[in-house]
Amino acid sequence: MTISDSTATTSFDPSYGTANQFGHTSELHIHASDKNGQTYLSDVHFTAPFKIMQPFKKRDGSLQVMLLQASAGIMDGDRQRFSFEIDPGAKLEFISQSYDKVHPMKEDFAERSIEVTCAHDSMFYFHPQPMIPFRNSRFINKMEIHLEDGTAAFSLCEIFTAGRLGYENERFAYDYYSNKVDIYRGSRHIYRDNTLFAPDQMDMEGMGMYEGCTHQANLFLTRLSADGFEDSIQEILDEDAKTEGAITRLIDEDYAVRILGHRAQDLEMITGKVLTAWGSSCCPQ
Repeated sequence: MTISDSTATTSFDPSYGTANQFGHTSELHIHASDKNGQTYLSDVHFTAPFKIMQPFKKRDGSLQVMLLQASAGIMDGDRQRFSFEIDPGAKLEFISQSYDKVHPMKEDFAERSIEVTCAHDSMFYFHPQPMIPFRNSRFINKMEIHLEDGTAAFSLCEIFTAGRLGYENERFAYDYYSNKVDIYRGSRHIYRDNTLFAPDQMDMEGMGMYEGCTHQANLFLTRLSADGFEDSIQEILDEDAKTEGAITRLIDEDYAVRILGHRAQDLEMITGKVLTAWGSSCCPQ
């Protein structure tokens, strides 16, 4: 495994905006490979403020990697780039240490791009901690996933909150949040989520939006051959009366799940059950 931290050699580039605290795009690259049914990291590269913990090896041969950030959160002018390469047979789970806090911004915005490539017979879980947008924050997230074929298993779980709800007048007080997700299987474009929340221009509390809730979970799950999966997931979603959720089967037999609630912990518990059920269906023990 090769691990490098190249922050010391990066110079300031004004194209990233005068507000950028690092003067460069902050990068994280993870390459997971497989040997005899055991996943290992064949290459890791990161720049400030990112680091990763020592990967945790699971009994099924997969790895869990946790992101660490040596900063208070996402700041004005930050530019971040994540990339993941999952080789044939490799199984990787990516999580983060703490909630993503998007701080107030005066002159710029923050942006993160994520690129994922999943090869034949690989599996990748991507589910970082929830995101909290502070008052006057502006954040753009772009994610592009390429699955080699139908044997590449992928799950995405994102939780977004209405803001720092413990502070007065910070409910939907951010300027905007943009999230664009594109997923491809081979050359076929199988999923797109193009979300833009701008509280000053939208009724975030109204019909079709949060409808009085403060937290939203979005999941994408690749297709399964298991019978009754949709019913079992809907049962999980119906267990908690404090949340509302549903599962949709997409045109290529993949799944989208949406959940609304009032506490991040409730959504984390429910999405954890959904991901466990999906993972068990992909890789029965």
